[in-house]
Amino acid sequence: MRIALHTLGCKLNYSETATVRDELVQRGHVVVPFSEEADVLLVNTCSVTENADTECRKIIRRGLRTSPNASVVITGCYAQLQPEEIASIDGVKAVVGMTQKFNIGEMLDVIVSSASPRIYVDEISTATVFNGSRTGRGDSRTRSFFKIQDGCDYSCTFCTIPLARGPARAMSLLAIRQELESIAHEGYHEVVLSGINLGEYRGENEERFIDVLKMIDDYEPPYRVRISSIEPNTLSTEIIDLIAASKTFVPHLHVPLQSGSADVLRSMRRRYNPGKYREMAAHIATVMPHAALGIDVIVGFPGETDELFEETVTFLESLPFTYLHVFTYSERENTPARSMSGRVDVSLRRARTQKLRALSNERTTRFHAEQCGSTRVMIPEGFDPTTGTWDGWTENHVYVRLEAPSTLMKKPYRVLLQQVERDAVRVVPLETLELTTPPILPVLNNMEHA
Repeated sequence: MRIALHTLGCKLNYSETATVRDELVQRGHVVVPFSEEADVLLVNTCSVTENADTECRKIIRRGLRTSPNASVVITGCYAQLQPEEIASIDGVKAVVGMTQKFNIGEMLDVIVSSASPRIYVDEISTATVFNGSRTGRGDSRTRSFFKIQDGCDYSCTFCTIPLARGPARAMSLLAIRQELESIAHEGYHEVVLSGINLGEYRGENEERFIDVLKMIDDYEPPYRVRISSIEPNTLSTEIIDLIAASKTFVPHLHVPLQSGSADVLRSMRRRYNPGKYREMAAHIATVMPHAALGIDVIVGFPGETDELFEETVTFLESLPFTYLHVFTYSERENTPARSMSGRVDVSLRRARTQKLRALSNERTTRFHAEQCGSTRVMIPEGFDPTTGTWDGWTENHVYVRLEAPSTLMKKPYRVLLQQVERDAVRVVPLETLELTTPPILPVLNNMEHA
């Protein structure tokens, strides 16, 4: 069968879609772009925002316009949380929950031949099996997102992730090492360690996340390693110092804050306070002054008054951050925050979001300017034929642009950061560029069949 895949949400979802795709290919199916006619439309969904339902329906309609006779299969976090609702959407043949996601290949014949929608959703709260996944095998990309942990035991009042993904569980240390060696053989130049709550990693012998990092650092793989995101209460001084001294780990950390107000953090049931976060950020800046620090922030949480929001703004302005991921709070079913008092008007939430995004843009531009004149390592990722340039990221998360032929080999290059442009930094090579004769495969912006 011809199968088209589309992924919504986080990088973890992309790695899981890639694993499902590989299994489908092994079974003899043909994976095609979502824009092409297909027999099956498989959508891997997200549940983080209130737009999950809208996005899911929009993607289904888009796919059915191209493939009106296709069987639609919906999986992912939204499928786990709202299976009956999704099954009622016109065109949906099956809803597959998180515990069954990696069995879609063996269920496909039954799904396609079924006369009515089928629901394959099990209880997730007692899940113990860890399903590893990563982007990589067969991709034309330079970076592999590698999931080593899943689930979360926290009880943040705004979050549905524990309901969708179940309790924390992880890949064994030995299995991680073996997979890293496989990635090395495939020639990837960067690995992003991914998980729902990486800092709470627990191996089968009670190894902690620091043990994973030490193992990788000792291994010295032929690629650089990036940590996707880590909770501030789990980001120890030991971890920061290891990254700072490492030749493998890059100087880039993404650490969710959510609010700079102690009152709001308590309402969210977060496991730290602004003071602890400030100490952590200051230590990063001290031992890695060239590092990028990314921060997640939620605005418009119930009870966030103008004064409390300004506390967050003032707190953020005092931090050495590089960029923000700003989320407008949305009410989610089965979360304590949904019934909290002090609801913030939606228009005010949006205004606060815009204010923080403007602050983020200012900081990113400043960071880019500070990096000009420095030497970094760029890995080319996507080629733009209209400008004759490649874009990519440096080790410290600077988005850069390099003028080079379309046949440029996608490998690490030392570059000089030269000039800030609107959304990137123009760089020049400090070593000979290597070219390849085969044509470069197009980069799929939406990772539709990644």
